[in-house]
Amino acid sequence: MVAVSSAGQVSERDAPFQLRGNSFTMMVLKVLDPASANFFPALAGKVRQAPNFFRHAPIVLDFDELPDAVAFDVAAFVGRVREQYLLPIGFHGGPAAVQEQSLACGLVPMPTGRAAKLELARPVDSSGQPVAPPPEPVFRPALVVTEPVRSGTQLYAQGTDLIVTASVSHGAEVLADGNIHVYGALRGRALAGISGDSGARIFCQSLEAEVVSIAGLYRVSEDLDPSLLKKAVQIRLDDGFLHIALL
Repeated sequence: MVAVSSAGQVSERDAPFQLRGNSFTMMVLKVLDPASANFFPALAGKVRQAPNFFRHAPIVLDFDELPDAVAFDVAAFVGRVREQYLLPIGFHGGPAAVQEQSLACGLVPMPTGRAAKLELARPVDSSGQPVAPPPEPVFRPALVVTEPVRSGTQLYAQGTDLIVTASVSHGAEVLADGNIHVYGALRGRALAGISGDSGARIFCQSLEAEVVSIAGLYRVSEDLDPSLLKKAVQIRLDDGFLHIALL
């Protein structure tokens, strides 16, 4: 028998589910010219560079820079994207007709910038007035990890920097809203500034990464300069491009 509170609600302990907010890292496919004959050959080539990274990856289709007069079959477009083993789950922006077609395809409209927080209940005081939420802390200590980050592990430093004093293995993923420091070999995936901080940087003692990314701009291992491999480097954004330099 399920326990029921005095208000007739199922108790949290006995409820068959939990509803809570969360955040996930997703790639954004910025669509500039969906009618281009080179669009899908170029996309297929990019996927082939890192198939394990892209395969079944959820993505958001960004239509924000499409002109109002553009006309194309969104459903067919989404189908061709899925043929590359990418999984479109949402969209952002675009002309009204494109947005209507996207909704009809089952895509979810996504907000810009930082993900919206799901607020299920807001506390009130004795007079029934909403209580202001506590201010965000001005300083949040960096997340420090002293053990090697094994394959299949994902670490996320929310609202702060991530410092790994060991190595990051192939198949592991480290993410941070701020900077990422790896005082060992970086062999997995490193994504810094994932909430949009273009000033974030990645520092590592040995660059052997599968993917590096800052504020959504990424580079896969096949695109890395061979002269920088297994060297101590810093990675940053410079005029909208990912720049990798020796330390």
